[in-house]
Amino acid sequence: MTPSSSTKTILIIDDDQDIVQTIKANLTLDGYEIVSSHTGLEGIELAKEYRPDLILLDLNLPDLDGISICEILRKEFDFPIIMLTARDALSDKVLGLKSGADDYMVKPFEYLELSARITALFNRFDRSMIQEKQQIQDLEINHKTRHITIKDRTVKLTKTEFMLLELFVSHPNQSLTRTFIEKQIWWDAQLYSQSRALDVHIQRLRKKIEEQPETPALITTVAGVGYRFNGHPG
Repeated sequence: MTPSSSTKTILIIDDDQDIVQTIKANLTLDGYEIVSSHTGLEGIELAKEYRPDLILLDLNLPDLDGISICEILRKEFDFPIIMLTARDALSDKVLGLKSGADDYMVKPFEYLELSARITALFNRFDRSMIQEKQQIQDLEINHKTRHITIKDRTVKLTKTEFMLLELFVSHPNQSLTRTFIEKQIWWDAQLYSQSRALDVHIQRLRKKIEEQPETPALITTVAGVGYRFNGHPG
């Protein structure tokens, strides 16, 4: 059944049928429309068919690993992805985040925590701005449609990149600490503070919106502090 437009759809990609049934039952009670798959290839096809609002993605699958699936999905989609895994190593978490995941949960976990993280992601991704459109030099941002143009050229951003851009333009000409940025963007800011995930996302954002990403003019690095967005929105 195709989900109604008024209901948020969550796609679960996990080969553990017991976990899928448990999560599915709880999320359904919370009012979400659930689609599920036990393999990575089927999960990718379901993502293309249903365009879910969020994906719960297992790291270990029988055909494709979660990292590969996340990288494939990120080439086409910008919906939030929470990676689920039994691996607790910091290196695995960092790898998952660098592949494009927005959050990471280690099994076993309490459903209440998962529910809270899903809600937090939706709240952050649905963040509204007073102004529908803003102009910063050659950069035009439509906060309602999430449409970005630079000199009439359309630029496609992932949701994390768009959230970073919104955060920066809402604090123009201010030096923002790494900790502040991470807390605004991600649930588990402590985890991200131990990785280079923030730098990776900002580097990707610069490549998309800066005329010369190697010597950025809009998003500059503040040594020992974090980052600064230069320019007042119009």
